Amino acid sequence: MSIYRHSTCSVEGFVQQLVSNYLPHGFWFYVSGVVPEGKDPMLVDRKLILKYGVDKSRQARARRKQAGFANLHYLRFERYWVLLATHGAHEFFELEARNMRDARRVGIQFQGYSIGVKRGGFVRKNAPGDPPVRDGKYRVRVQIAAKRYREMKAYFVDIATHRSVESLAFELYKVPFEPYAPVRQQMLNILRLVNRARKEAGYELIPPTVLRYRRRIVKPFYPAIDRGRLPQDRSPEANSQEAAIADSEPNVAMGDK
Repeated sequence: MSIYRHSTCSVEGFVQQLVSNYLPHGFWFYVSGVVPEGKDPMLVDRKLILKYGVDKSRQARARRKQAGFANLHYLRFERYWVLLATHGAHEFFELEARNMRDARRVGIQFQGYSIGVKRGGFVRKNAPGDPPVRDGKYRVRVQIAAKRYREMKAYFVDIATHRSVESLAFELYKVPFEPYAPVRQQMLNILRLVNRARKEAGYELIPPTVLRYRRRIVKPFYPAIDRGRLPQDRSPEANSQEAAIADSEPNVAMGDK
């Protein structure tokens, strides 16, 4: 467990780790929860990682996969955690049967995001006359969760004719969701509704350039200096040293497959 990174330092890092490193590699079965107030999250981390044997090397994971056993990953942001598993034999499926979900059917709900796995639509045509071909592969889908999306649509339509172009542009740009493809489409739909209301009122329209179209790539985990101990668990001097190292590291995502 000393070298297994699981505690993310931002919402963006948590989502990025799921989307780039876990869900694309078959970690579709999951349970999630929130550490109760007053309970040390690191004790929960240790309990779950040891109980289910999460901390495995890449070589060990490969051997387990070939032998038909499931592999697991564990991820936490602040007090929210998720435990994910692949296909295969493992006590996880028996012990967590009542609470387990399949990301292909029920997306992971986190900080207003809905993160799931769906079959692709149609592959891109090579020529205009080519027949449509379905994409049979599973793709990770990140979107704004339905309830939050409805709230955002209602809010922006409500203020569409009561704010200046600059004010609306700033609010649309600062929406706290990374622009994954489905999120971009949702934001374009909101912008369309805003411009419809403004057009009916005779106001200037908001250009689509106010939206973000490229997501930020972040470091998902705290730098591991003291092998598993988080910055908040150490002295201010150690934290300062860690921050300096973090600034000098390349900006890449990390995680075992």
